[in-house]
Amino acid sequence: MKLKILVLTNLFPHPWDPLRGTFNRQQFGRLGREHEVDVLTAVDFRERMRRPAGEFSAENVNTDHFTFYYPPRFGRALHALCWLLCLLWQRGRKLRAANYDCVLASWAYPDGVAAGWVARYLGIPYVMKVHGSDLNVQAAFALRRPQISHALRHARAVVTVSKALADKATEMGTDAARVHVIYNGVDAALFAPGPRADARARLGLSIDEPLLLYVGNLKETKGCVDLVNALPSVLDHHPDARVAFVGSGACRAALLHRAQALGCADRLMLPGAVAHDALGDWFRAASVLCLPSHNEGVPNVVLEAMACGVPVVATRVGGIPEVVPAYAGILVPPHDPERLAAALLDALDAPWQGQAIAAHARGYCWDDNIVRLDAILQAAATRSTASMGAAA
Repeated sequence: MKLKILVLTNLFPHPWDPLRGTFNRQQFGRLGREHEVDVLTAVDFRERMRRPAGEFSAENVNTDHFTFYYPPRFGRALHALCWLLCLLWQRGRKLRAANYDCVLASWAYPDGVAAGWVARYLGIPYVMKVHGSDLNVQAAFALRRPQISHALRHARAVVTVSKALADKATEMGTDAARVHVIYNGVDAALFAPGPRADARARLGLSIDEPLLLYVGNLKETKGCVDLVNALPSVLDHHPDARVAFVGSGACRAALLHRAQALGCADRLMLPGAVAHDALGDWFRAASVLCLPSHNEGVPNVVLEAMACGVPVVATRVGGIPEVVPAYAGILVPPHDPERLAAALLDALDAPWQGQAIAAHARGYCWDDNIVRLDAILQAAATRSTASMGAAA
């Protein structure tokens, strides 16, 4: 059955952040080949104020956005209500007329909580997809946790990107039978092994220097500063090594300041955010991908780096241990630059088998992901239709 699906999320490209939520762009675009998918993206009002609108692309889905206004310095427990009111104020009439079969909410708070209310307002079921810090961090706050728990328990199904998140959802009272682990996929057309020398030549990088690569938002909880703090120990053994931080974010200035204090600022590269379809060369150019996050779901950059045959040094948090076997990387505790430095040195000296790493990553396939997500959405909508028929 072809469904009409409303996706509600903040994790999707929009005119003020064209590179946002590339994993959702990939997933929803593939879902849109089978169903009619409308993606309605919440845009933080501060984001609209900070930068001009740009161009973005999203295939096979209909896109729209609304502006999310909220009190920025207090009242985080009210953000789901603010999210709901902004949505209904700006797009309520359009939603009522659309005749959707179900809602798919991507991100638990405030998006998923508000989406649950929207679904009940529209009289349709909702499926909630959680990613990482929306449960690992947001649910730790006393006034937000009951809202998230209620939304999870009343969703027709909950989709998680890792077993660790599935366990957390059930700990919060969700029926385990309604929780589904679906790992994100990797686009094999973009991420596959290739000659390192060729990738470095295209990026204008030295062929011989060890290159530690970080890809993602530059923020403290991603462990960016931990990586800079680990760098001097790496340079003691590999003085020609460099670290490339591919991404943008509030931590950029802090990284430079800390590197200057440690005397290694000249070994940092900060090329900024890079389009998703241009990341393949950065992975293939890298000696090691390093992601020292303090909390995670299953970051796609880890899967994409491994798909290029690149070993990973990351923290043992969230779902990362579920997808990084010992022959593909080294895992360390978070908040520990000394252990991180030792792991990076071991990784630079180890005889990794790139083809075996890439073969492992090929098991994370978008086609399989969509088949499973499609079945969950079909079941949610079919059960809703059956319930309405019985009630009539």
